[in-house]
Amino acid sequence: MKINPNEFKAATVFVGLTTGEVIRLLRELKQWTQEELARKSAISPTNLSLLENGRVDIGKHRAEQLAKAFGVHPAVIMFPEYESREIRKAA
Repeated sequence: MKINPNEFKAATVFVGLTTGEVIRLLRELKQWTQEELARKSAISPTNLSLLENGRVDIGKHRAEQLAKAFGVHPAVIMFPEYESREIRKAA
C-alpha cells in the first residue's frame, strides 16, 4: 500500500494555555531561570513568579517588557490562545 502525503491534513493543535503558562514555557524553552528573565525584562523575580502562577494580571507594560526579552510580539504573551504557532517559533 502506497501512502499519498497529499491525502493527509496536518493536525490542528488546540492548546489552552494561560498567560502565566506561556511565560513559564517560553522561559523554560530558553532555559532561563526567573532571575535571568528578571534581568532581561526588568521585572522582579517575585513578580515573574506571581505572573507565572496567575496571581497577578499581566498588563500591557509587563507584556511589552517580556515580549522584548523573549523576542516575540506582545500578543504572543497576552493572547496565547491565538498565538500558539508563534510560541513554538520563539523556542
